[in-house]
Amino acid sequence: MNHYKVTWVLCPICGNKTRTKVRPDTVLENFPLFCPKCKKETMINLIKQNISVIKEPDALDAEPMNL
Repeated sequence: MNHYKVTWVLCPICGNKTRTKVRPDTVLENFPLFCPKCKKETMINLIKQNISVIKEPDALDAEPMNL
């Protein structure tokens, strides 16, 4: 039986622990990470315990739709 080192995912905004644990082989894509401390939800990708934040396009920056 393999014993992996399980670690907490840290909030990219405030740096505190979230309620999500990951193993070294965990892969998350377009994952909505919620932080109970700062009450923010952030879209992330996680590969090999490296987090990258997905910047969501703002509604104000979007181009108008021509219907």
